[in-house]
Amino acid sequence: MSVQITVRLPDEMAAYVDELVRAGDGPRAAIVCEALTFYQQHRRAEADARILEESGDYDDFDDMVKHAALDA
Repeated sequence: MSVQITVRLPDEMAAYVDELVRAGDGPRAAIVCEALTFYQQHRRAEADARILEESGDYDDFDDMVKHAALDA
C-alpha cells in the first residue's frame, strides 16, 4: 500500500531530483523514497550509537572488530 503526498522542494533540490531522473535513477517518487529510507537508516544508526555511547559496553564488538580487521 502507498500513500500519495505533496511535497514542496526548493528549486535547486527539484532540479537535482530531475537530473537523477534523466540519468536513469528512477522516477521522482522512487528517488525521494530512497532518500527517505537512507535518512531513516541514518537516524536509527545515530540512535544506536548514542545508546552504545551511553552504556559504554563495547565488549560485544571485540570479536567482530577482530574478524573484520583488514590485517587479520
